[in-house]
Amino acid sequence: MSKNKQEIDEITGTKTTGHEWDGIKELDTPMPRWWLWIFYACIVWAVGYMIAMPSWPLITGSTKGLLGYASRADIVSDLQKAKDGQAVFIAKIDATEVGDIVKDEELARFARAGGSSAFKVNCVQCHGAGASGSLGYPNLNDDEWVWGGSIDAIYTTIAHGARDDIDEDTHISEMSAFGADELLEKEEITAVANYVVSISGGETTSALIANGAEVFTDNCAACHGDNAEGVAELGGPALNNAIWLMVDGSIESITAQIDKPKHGVMPAWSGILSDATVKQLAVYVHSLGGGE
Repeated sequence: MSKNKQEIDEITGTKTTGHEWDGIKELDTPMPRWWLWIFYACIVWAVGYMIAMPSWPLITGSTKGLLGYASRADIVSDLQKAKDGQAVFIAKIDATEVGDIVKDEELARFARAGGSSAFKVNCVQCHGAGASGSLGYPNLNDDEWVWGGSIDAIYTTIAHGARDDIDEDTHISEMSAFGADELLEKEEITAVANYVVSISGGETTSALIANGAEVFTDNCAACHGDNAEGVAELGGPALNNAIWLMVDGSIESITAQIDKPKHGVMPAWSGILSDATVKQLAVYVHSLGGGE
């Protein structure tokens, strides 16, 4: 409820604004003088600042102000100084073998930091922000490597990729389609799938293991190793643990992979990133804890 007539509050002797809510009247109390003078001073300061300093945005820039001050030149200068400082390390990384970078602690520290930044821009899309991977994309934190986990092997994998259509030095390994190409009978595929699950610690049909072991020796050991420990030179992953890349470890998924396998693809980063950046990525990935 609103009233236009001002009244005098009996208790305080202050005029009211004429507003009343549920019997409560609003006092027309003036602001303190000191507060008003500060408020007016701020207005004057703001007007003066707008005249003296760059403030109003324009289509292609902003007003320059009477003082002509701009922090953009300072920022450009600071960035250039940072780039000049980095250039010394980048040049040294360019001239150093990747295996020797980790022997120089100062250079290795710079490479790890640069590699971490490059990883966040180029690698997290597949390997995840924590490099833990997912189905079809390897975890880079453990010590299980398809193509080897030494720093030189990691560098080669990053530089040339896997199954890249352009890079002539890319890693290439193709698992045979044992079912689709009728290289094995359905019963043999089922048996070897049960054998693989058994050696990785999973639950399986024990009656099929012996036959599956024989099928594995005749058809799979050449790439995956006699004891399924993997063969890095051929890109054959280890199968004797519970770490899986293209499957989830179930008999059904392993059977499907043997029947008609899926193959992952990694781009050759040497054609996209500088060699110094690839080396920094190799140093960073190697430092995650799983490098050989």
